[in-house]
Amino acid sequence: MVDMWRFDGRILGVGTASGTRVVLGVWDRSPFGAFADAMVEDGAGHRRLVAPAHVAEFVASTYGFDDVVEAPVRVRHDVGAPAPGGLVVAQAGPLGLRAVVGHRTSLGRMLRLLPRRLATAPSFAGLTDPVARLLLDGVRTRGTAGNGRRETYGATDVHGVVAVHATWEGADLGELADVDPPVRFGFGSTPRRPSLTRVVTMVRG
Repeated sequence: MVDMWRFDGRILGVGTASGTRVVLGVWDRSPFGAFADAMVEDGAGHRRLVAPAHVAEFVASTYGFDDVVEAPVRVRHDVGAPAPGGLVVAQAGPLGLRAVVGHRTSLGRMLRLLPRRLATAPSFAGLTDPVARLLLDGVRTRGTAGNGRRETYGATDVHGVVAVHATWEGADLGELADVDPPVRFGFGSTPRRPSLTRVVTMVRG
């Protein structure tokens, strides 16, 4: 019997001038209910997960981290102001984040043309993975996760992030920067350019 977990939501990926990269997952629908988590890799390559206690074990066993912080992760996404894609505000244990989301990207416009059922199908991820590898540094749409699990990503929309203010334990992480180098939590990274991606991810094990 193969277990399957489906997560439907958004992934915010940003870099900062300090070299820290943040991947914030906001999951509207999942086997664990609605929740959010934050994956943080600093300039030295130290990887941390901040997640609520009821999902931390699953996330940590699917991806790779050096430390796990169990803490509430609260996210608010105000759509339409102060920018076209709205404002994302998050508090995840020691991480504070405020991101201004801009216009839909050219990739986002292309993805919007695809039927959602096709774009999110695991079989379609197998077709898009070679294209993602070629065009988007570090991005993968399918791969092997922890504990022998397999994972696919099906994106349906992408907006650029135009500004961010992020802190860790109160220390300012610096201005917005590319997600460079790619993060190393799993088999793939978020796009190099800071973005908010609407996505369905499937984990099988």
